[in-house]
Amino acid sequence: MNRFRHLAALSAAVLAATVIAAPAAGAATRPSCPTPSKTEVKRAKNSTIDRPARRSTAIRGVRVEALPRGFAYGEVSVSRHDGLTEYGYRWSDDRDDVDRKHRSLWVRVVCDPGLRGLNALKKAPLQLGTFSGDVVTAKIGGRKVLLKEGDGALGHGNYVGWVEREGVAVTVMASEPLLPQLSRIVAGIGL
Repeated sequence: MNRFRHLAALSAAVLAATVIAAPAAGAATRPSCPTPSKTEVKRAKNSTIDRPARRSTAIRGVRVEALPRGFAYGEVSVSRHDGLTEYGYRWSDDRDDVDRKHRSLWVRVVCDPGLRGLNALKKAPLQLGTFSGDVVTAKIGGRKVLLKEGDGALGHGNYVGWVEREGVAVTVMASEPLLPQLSRIVAGIGL
């Protein structure tokens, strides 16, 4: 009889452990949107420049696998407004911004619960780099993205953006010299 009680108690313990370890129904299986630490917010506020530029993990929670070489400096950017967070990093070389050979790359994560597709990204109240005007839908780096040509505020090159998952969008601004690598850059971004 003790054998049966022991077996029943063991079965109940295994069942309880299984129930406790199982995620709740509807629980998120992916991590939330990458957000900046207090240190990053302070660095952005102080316009702290990194010399040399940080590498592929410059944005906490984001990996830029196909980061081109040759950037001299970088800078983190953080903006919180209208219920959303914009968090990114800009890599650049030492050429003047108006020089067509100037190389810069800006990768940003946008955290907004209302982001549920490319139309929502078009309407998002981004502070810099909105998807208004001459915007087309394209396939770049295996992703369906919004694409527009850079303007005065963004610089020369192409600006792309996509919704990675509900509530999380990624935008990339690549200067003209980096356009041949844009597909690899976009494909290599992971959260």
